[in-house]
Amino acid sequence: MAKLCTLLLAAVVVLSLLVSPIACNRKFSKPKPKPASHRRPVTAVKPKPKPVSYKPAPVAAKPPRSNHTATPRPSPIVYGSGGWLSGAGATYYGATNGDGSDGGACGYQTAVGKKPFDSMIAAGSTPLYKGGEGCGACYEVKCKTNAACSGQPVTIVITDQSPGDLFPGEVEHFDMSGTAMGAMARPGMADKLRAGGVLRILYRRVPCKYPGVNVAFKVDQGANPFYFDVLIEFEDDDGDLKAVDLMEAGSSVWTPMAHNWGATWRLNNGRRLRAPFGLRLTSDSGRVLVANNAIPAAWKPGKAYRSLVNYP
Repeated sequence: MAKLCTLLLAAVVVLSLLVSPIACNRKFSKPKPKPASHRRPVTAVKPKPKPVSYKPAPVAAKPPRSNHTATPRPSPIVYGSGGWLSGAGATYYGATNGDGSDGGACGYQTAVGKKPFDSMIAAGSTPLYKGGEGCGACYEVKCKTNAACSGQPVTIVITDQSPGDLFPGEVEHFDMSGTAMGAMARPGMADKLRAGGVLRILYRRVPCKYPGVNVAFKVDQGANPFYFDVLIEFEDDDGDLKAVDLMEAGSSVWTPMAHNWGATWRLNNGRRLRAPFGLRLTSDSGRVLVANNAIPAAWKPGKAYRSLVNYP
């Protein structure tokens, strides 16, 4: 029986070898790589270069800074034509129908009650007075908050500095003459308006206009051949000045004068000045006016000299 089983087992083994001879010889190894001709070459992807026309222009180096600064052209003052400003207050001082007070911080003295000022003047708060360089500037003012207000504008000139400066809530203050305050009232109601206390008003800067009047130069009482001090008044247009220069006789050089106080300008350079003098005025907005031989050779302290020119 055992012999029979051994024969059967041997027959099964022989039969399996005949059916699958390859299976017995299979080796479990890594697959061979494909031939090189079948591979896709691997290369680094380079960014596509931009066309030449897209290359940014080279940034120019900034020029070195210079000690010389070009003077910008001054922009003209924009006078209001409907551009009324609010937030200002107004009071009056002096006689009810007077010119406030003679003199004032601009130095115009009794001229404030005469033509062309005609008592239509005001003392301005610090931003209006501008340390005296606001002297001569003209403003239109009007009021609507009081029943006595006419609502019609009147023109006033800054000739003084307001001693109380600003009241609470104000941006500007006009301490007007009694005449100027009354001019804002309805007919017959000037006294009622002046009795209204601190008024709220509208205001705007306007050109000064003095028809038939030229710029005047009044030499100070303390002036002498070594120290020249002059009051300048009645400038049309801006009305105020930011620079004054003097030219001596026989010279072609303009020498800057120093702002003294109010509407006065001075020159004292330590030597005798040679008259007659030419004066060059630069207004608040940069407009230049030249008055040749404005001060004669035989000038005298305290005397006023009327020029032949004014701003157009």
